[in-house]
Amino acid sequence: MVDVVVPDGEGRVLLIRRGSEPYEGSWALPGGFVDVGETVGDAAVREAKEETGLDVELSRLVGVYSDPGRDPRGHNVSVAFLARAEGDPSAASDADEAAFLEPSSTELAFDHASIISDALAAPPPAR
Repeated sequence: MVDVVVPDGEGRVLLIRRGSEPYEGSWALPGGFVDVGETVGDAAVREAKEETGLDVELSRLVGVYSDPGRDPRGHNVSVAFLARAEGDPSAASDADEAAFLEPSSTELAFDHASIISDALAAPPPAR
């Protein structure tokens, strides 16, 4: 799986309202499953476009999230990216709504609050 964090520079992050279970009706990061033969980076760009209508440019890897309880469908590992995008989102695919929202004032699905927190923290120093 992949998840994409797209901040707008004003304290908001691109989120989608899920149109299907699990967490139907809840806000979440754009993301989804990686197709066979697809890189995680390509999957992140594709999923963001499918769910929000926006073309994203990946900035950096945020982390790999593998807690066995993070997804009620079963043990799913997610690779999360920080990205940039311009324009106004519009819901597509399995998203009922897409918008830039303040994550601290929104209850989020899965472990997406942790992913956003990690993404917005200062990047680790170069080695």
